[in-house]
Amino acid sequence: MRAHVPGARLRGIDVVEAHSGTTGRARVVLTHDDPRLPASVFVKLAPFDVGQRGFVEQQGMGRAEARFYAEISGEIPVRLPRAWYAAHDDAGRYVMVLEDLVSVGAAYPTLCEVDRSFVEGTIDAMAALHARFWASPRFSRDRDLAWVERRSRGYGSAAPLVSFALEQLGADLPEGSRRLGAVCVERADGVAAFLARGTSTLVHGDAHLGNMFVDDGKPGFLDWAMVSCAPGLRDVAYFLCASVPTDVRRAGERGFIARYCDRLREGGVALDIDVAWDQYREQLVTGWIAAAVTAAMGSHWQPIEVGRAATARADAAIADHDIADLLQARLR
Repeated sequence: MRAHVPGARLRGIDVVEAHSGTTGRARVVLTHDDPRLPASVFVKLAPFDVGQRGFVEQQGMGRAEARFYAEISGEIPVRLPRAWYAAHDDAGRYVMVLEDLVSVGAAYPTLCEVDRSFVEGTIDAMAALHARFWASPRFSRDRDLAWVERRSRGYGSAAPLVSFALEQLGADLPEGSRRLGAVCVERADGVAAFLARGTSTLVHGDAHLGNMFVDDGKPGFLDWAMVSCAPGLRDVAYFLCASVPTDVRRAGERGFIARYCDRLREGGVALDIDVAWDQYREQLVTGWIAAAVTAAMGSHWQPIEVGRAATARADAAIADHDIADLLQARLR
C-alpha cells in the first residue's frame, strides 16, 4: 500500500471473513493510526477449492481481473472498487487488494430495487465505459490492450457448458430456449462469430446484478474477471436479459436502447438506434447462455434460487424476441 501512501505502516492485519466461490475472498481489518489508509480492505485471490481453482485457472479469469485492476482500472469512467494492489504471475496465481465497499457505505442492490431509474443509471454508466474505448486502436496487435482482445476470441462457443445446461435444466426450459440451446451446441463456432459482429469496445463482460453495487445513488461494477473486447450491446443485453424484472424490461426496452445511443453520442460515438436495436436482440443470446449455465451449476456459482430466477427472466426475453429463430436464420 506504500505505493499509494508513502511511509505507511500497519500495526496489525486481521482476517475477519473469508469464503471461496469462483474466487477466494477475504475481508481484512487493518490496524493503524494513519488517516490516509482505510480501516479495512477486500482481498481476492485464487479459489480455496482445488477443483474450482483449476477451472478458474483454465479460463484465466483471476489473472485477467488482476491485470485489469493493475493496468486499466485507473482509466475506467464508472464507479468500481479502488485497487490498492493487484498482481498476477504466469503460474496462474493472482491477488487483488481492493476497496472494502461496505465500509464506505456502498450497498448491493436486490431485484426489487431494480426499477426504471436504476436501469437508466446502469445504461448511462455502460455507455460512458463503452464510449471511452469505442473502436480503440489499443486492442490491435502489440498495443497495450491486445491481451483483452486475445482472451475475447471465441466467446459464445460454449457448446459443452450449454449442453450441460440443457441436460440439467431439461423440461424446466421453455421450448424456445431448448431450441436456442440446441443451435448454440450445434453451431458453436458460428455463434461465436455471430456474437463478435459490430464495433468493439471494452466491456465488463459479466454485468449481472450480483456484480453491481450502488454508491451515492449511482451504480458501480465489480468482479471484472470477464473483461472483454466486444460489441458494447453485449453488456446492455446481458444486464437487461437476466437482471431486470421482466415487466420493467418490457415496458422500457426500446427506450433503454435509445438512451444508450444518446449517451454514446454525448461521449462522441454515433450509433444508429435501429442498428443498436438489432445488435441488442442478437446479444440477448449471451445473457441467456450465462443465466442457463449458472443455473445448471446449482449453487456452485450463485445460490440456486438466484440462478433459476435469472434463467426464467432470460427465457422470457428470448421468447419475446424469437431469438431461437433469429439465430438460426442468421447462421444459415
